[in-house]
Amino acid sequence: MLKAIILIGGPQKGTRFRPLSLDTPKPLFPVAGRPLIAHHIEACVQVKELREILIIGFYPQTQMEGFVSDMQALYSSSNINIRYLQEFTSLGTAGGMYHFRDQIRAGNPRAFFVLNGDVCADFPLQELYSFHMERPASALVTIMSTEATRQQSLHYGCLVFDRASGAVSHYVEKPSSYVSTYINCGVYVCSMDIFTKLAQIFHAKCEEYSCISYSNGNGNGNGKDHGHIKWEQEVLTPLAGTDMLFAMPVPNWWSQMKTAGSAIYANRHYLDLYKRTHPERLANVGNKRGEGDGNLICTVYPDVYVHPSATVHHSAVLGPNVAIGPGVTIGPGVRIRESIVLEQAQIKDHTLILHSIVGRGCTIGAWTRVEGTPSDPDPNKPFAKMENPPLFNNEGKLNPSITILGCFVQIPAEKILLNSIVLPHKELSRSFKNEIIL
Repeated sequence: MLKAIILIGGPQKGTRFRPLSLDTPKPLFPVAGRPLIAHHIEACVQVKELREILIIGFYPQTQMEGFVSDMQALYSSSNINIRYLQEFTSLGTAGGMYHFRDQIRAGNPRAFFVLNGDVCADFPLQELYSFHMERPASALVTIMSTEATRQQSLHYGCLVFDRASGAVSHYVEKPSSYVSTYINCGVYVCSMDIFTKLAQIFHAKCEEYSCISYSNGNGNGNGKDHGHIKWEQEVLTPLAGTDMLFAMPVPNWWSQMKTAGSAIYANRHYLDLYKRTHPERLANVGNKRGEGDGNLICTVYPDVYVHPSATVHHSAVLGPNVAIGPGVTIGPGVRIRESIVLEQAQIKDHTLILHSIVGRGCTIGAWTRVEGTPSDPDPNKPFAKMENPPLFNNEGKLNPSITILGCFVQIPAEKILLNSIVLPHKELSRSFKNEIIL
């Protein structure tokens, strides 16, 4: 038997994803028509022998229970149990696993997967597990690794490993100088003996902190619980060079979803994956010649996802890389490309939407232009990953990025919104460019 752990953090994380995470937890943000971690679950379900998926995080139970029950119902025929385990406080990337160790070890699984909730990928989990089982018995963790550019590698966990055996000899999280172009993808297979290492770290912390009494009562003087354990720095780094940590490089597509701009990039790749895994989810491609052309919703350039409950006028043009959520209404002559439109939004006649995310319940008036700046990786650089620049540049000006509308934003007719971020529940009365509308 196998299990999978999906680490989703908590509401204090994902601040760079605002305002989209103000009304929807980041792990549940729809990408290619499905909540982000639903793609993780879908990959886990394909693994033979996997019988339980545990989602660990600090989000309130009420925010996750609807999603978990939907996933449980969706995969009820697969005989897989899906549960959410809420941490009593933020415990770091490994503290939650140690805190819920009895739940993970229940049923005596042979091994378990660990997936970070903010990564997007074509997850080769079965291959990763097979690779791990072929390593020596001493192997505790196998990392899924990919290659980045030399400069971008500094923003990730970097690893040096033997290409023949996969043994990792050196691991540094976000190094200050160049170490390797091979980076940690945030996807792992762990042997059950890893809990012995986690226990050693936990008890060492308890002994260290028990020598000193702290007035704040939190146990370690920095506001964090004794059980707060950092997976990368406190577990992976010491394991390197001990013949217990291994890496499997993969050519598959991989990206992190740190900012809203990365959601559009991930959307494109998940839609592309649907062509191989779930072609029925994609809208039929072609030019709609009239209302009587029943094979097409409207004119569609690949790839496009349209929720069955959305209403799209036959004269609209969608794609490439467009996801339309449930209950959305798209009027005549609308043009949308490289964008995500969330549930219950209304896009009125002859509106143009480019490189943007339209939030839940937004209304965009007729003949309006909503446009952002694409932030895709440089196609001329091999292995380039998404850049996640700060919101403002050194001069205090807003960096060009996609346009984001928070939930229930209203834009009147004949307005232009360029490279701007609009917080929820705003009613705009004029055009904006390169601004944050608070």
